[in-house]
Amino acid sequence: MAEMQELMERLERAVDRLELLSTGSRRPPGDCGEINGVNGGVAPSVEAFDKLMNSMVAEFLKKSRILAGDVETHAEMVHSAFQAQRAFLLMASQYQQPQEGPVAPTASALSVLSLGPGLPPPPPPPPPPGPPLLFESEGIKEVSSPSRSALFAQLNQGEAITKGLRHVTDDQKTYKNPNLRAHGGQSPSPTKSHTPGPKSPQSHPPKKHAPVLELEGKKWRVEYQEDKNDLVISETELRQVAYIFKCGKSTLQIKGKINSIIIDNCKKFGLVFDNVVGIVEVINSKDIQMQVMGKVPTISINKTEGCHIYLSEDALDCEIVSAKSSEMNILIPQDGDYREFPVPEQFKTAWDGAKLITEPTEIMVSERPPKPLT
Repeated sequence: MAEMQELMERLERAVDRLELLSTGSRRPPGDCGEINGVNGGVAPSVEAFDKLMNSMVAEFLKKSRILAGDVETHAEMVHSAFQAQRAFLLMASQYQQPQEGPVAPTASALSVLSLGPGLPPPPPPPPPPGPPLLFESEGIKEVSSPSRSALFAQLNQGEAITKGLRHVTDDQKTYKNPNLRAHGGQSPSPTKSHTPGPKSPQSHPPKKHAPVLELEGKKWRVEYQEDKNDLVISETELRQVAYIFKCGKSTLQIKGKINSIIIDNCKKFGLVFDNVVGIVEVINSKDIQMQVMGKVPTISINKTEGCHIYLSEDALDCEIVSAKSSEMNILIPQDGDYREFPVPEQFKTAWDGAKLITEPTEIMVSERPPKPLT
């Protein structure tokens, strides 16, 4: 509050000083003359500002004084600022606009004036040197390059230049020696020493990872298993999941009830499980066989080549979702055996006049399905 009071006092002092200056600079009554295009009275800018003060500013002050308190104090400060602005406009309207100062002379005129009368201006500076002549630079290069001089000297020999060529014997001629044609026509020269070329980089065998079959928290990790047909997970819980990664030529059996199973980047892998309450996913794999002993609600197949799924009597309501996959077959139990049904891979689409109709193309059913894993 003290700071606002101090600011109001400073604004009032500024207004008083501006009004004092404007009062001292006014002409006596009856002799206002013409100032800035205004014949006596108040300038149009001051008159327009007064209209603003008497309308919007006055209304603002009136309502602020009704509210009182800090609002009234702030309104008084705004009023003081407007009064200072009016005093400034009034003082500016009572002074004439200054006339324009002469144009400064150019550098050439100043140089002429500095030399005195009757003396001519100094000559302009000489132009910069141009690029060196082409023939001159070539001549310099020829003089400084002894190899080029030797080359022209050999060319000027004419027919005598062939005297320095080495004679080729019959065993070095390609058309008379079939062994040279098989090696690209090159024969080792007695005067040349052949250096062995850089060796091609040897391909390193892929790094082998240690096989993993362990429970990590709630996840069973089955990774890098090769040629293992006796893999078993027996102690399972409903909250656990199984993640099978990069296994090949192996078979895994999961007993009990588990939450979900994921098969990722596996080849020639077999899976037998009892019950899954969530989903079984097959991703980026090849030649997968899967047998459901109990129930599973959903099986998803993505980017996989070759997948055989054996369903049990309790899993016939399972939903098979596939995308970007091929060679998929669902085997249904019938009369103590399995009947194979292929999953469509090709579809045909036609326009019926109102919308597109997409239907799977017909695929022949295999008469001899593969045997189940168990």
